[in-house]
Amino acid sequence: MSDSLTHGRIAGGVVCTPELDAALIDYRDRLGLTLVEQGMIPSDLAASWGTPASAGARYAMLRPTSGAPCFIRLVEAPLPADFRPTRTYGWAAYELTVQDVYGWPDRLTDSGFTLVGAPKALPGMPAFVPMQVTGRGREMLYLNEVRENMPTSDLPKAASPVDHIFIVILATPDRTASLDWFAAKLGLDISSTYSIPYSMINTAFGLPADHLTAITMVQKDRLPIIEVDDYPATATVRQGDPAMLPPGNAMVTLAVDSLDAISAPFIAPLVRRDGPLYGGRRTATVRGFAGELIELLEIDGCPAT
Repeated sequence: MSDSLTHGRIAGGVVCTPELDAALIDYRDRLGLTLVEQGMIPSDLAASWGTPASAGARYAMLRPTSGAPCFIRLVEAPLPADFRPTRTYGWAAYELTVQDVYGWPDRLTDSGFTLVGAPKALPGMPAFVPMQVTGRGREMLYLNEVRENMPTSDLPKAASPVDHIFIVILATPDRTASLDWFAAKLGLDISSTYSIPYSMINTAFGLPADHLTAITMVQKDRLPIIEVDDYPATATVRQGDPAMLPPGNAMVTLAVDSLDAISAPFIAPLVRRDGPLYGGRRTATVRGFAGELIELLEIDGCPAT
């Protein structure tokens, strides 16, 4: 997989956390990501996300040492006491490609990460070995060691111990409607659908271990981007102040060829932004069918550095 930005590629993910300084230690010192920027969220940026109350929040931005053009932004925000991962609609998890997945549980001992799924090869899916952790903001991260490509998609092998986000997982009340939205509004391709006993969902909702969940991959050609999951009827809208970024896995940044070709309404007028993530490109934010925040970053020949 190329390290250049192409249409649909994940350029970043936002994580809300109640303890920025401690979370920064987790992501920088334990996961090995590089701090590239920190400060406070500008008011115009918060407004562009439709979350004006997030203005002034402290943040830290990190990047994998591989140099891949994908950034994780940690944003300090209150954590609702009743927020639980894998129970609400919106971004449910970020999947990062890693090296030596079986060694990661020991490396994360006594950190702010909680192991919720030990590394385990999946029957019939030899392409990768995943594990799952939650962070201080109850964000869900999947750490996946890629072994090979899949029949319909190319998976990136990690070029650093923890590399970039290569798939984001969406929980939606209507999988078909979300898929239609991605195809019509963002020009993405609908790929394979699987029915699997999804342990994270079954555990979160108290379902039998063999309960099957339908999941569908959204791609661009052979580039995997979004896994769209059917959620049980007992799932709810995510808690939190609607004027702030949602808790946990809060927002995803996707690269697009042209913002002028996007048919989804922008929350605020597009604007050109500087910094490690934006690199002087035009950007705007939209909401998907499930209410998820998607920041769009236009590929216009001005590369991020």
